[in-house]
Amino acid sequence: MSPSGKKLGVLLSGRPEHPPFLHGVRLAAAALDLGTDVYLYCIDEAVMGIGHPELQSLRARGLKLYGCAYGAHHHGVPVDDRATFAGLTVVSDLIAGTDRFISFQ
Repeated sequence: MSPSGKKLGVLLSGRPEHPPFLHGVRLAAAALDLGTDVYLYCIDEAVMGIGHPELQSLRARGLKLYGCAYGAHHHGVPVDDRATFAGLTVVSDLIAGTDRFISFQ
């Protein structure tokens, strides 16, 4: 089964300086390299990494980046055009609408 044309959902919840955050970002990059559509949602402390340069560079390559609006407010992250800010309904939609969904804490 080819990853091209498939959809991957990635949920990041840990702080951007912790290894699982970058592991998730790099998994997203590898999936994009293979032609997979990637949907990445940052929740909890991961919203503090919305502006991470590596994550932002993936947007130019087609990454669909979402941030938890509540988490952004809670952690003082500006709600701006670096991501689409939304609620948990989007996470539910990503789980239901992707071929694979993976979470990194």
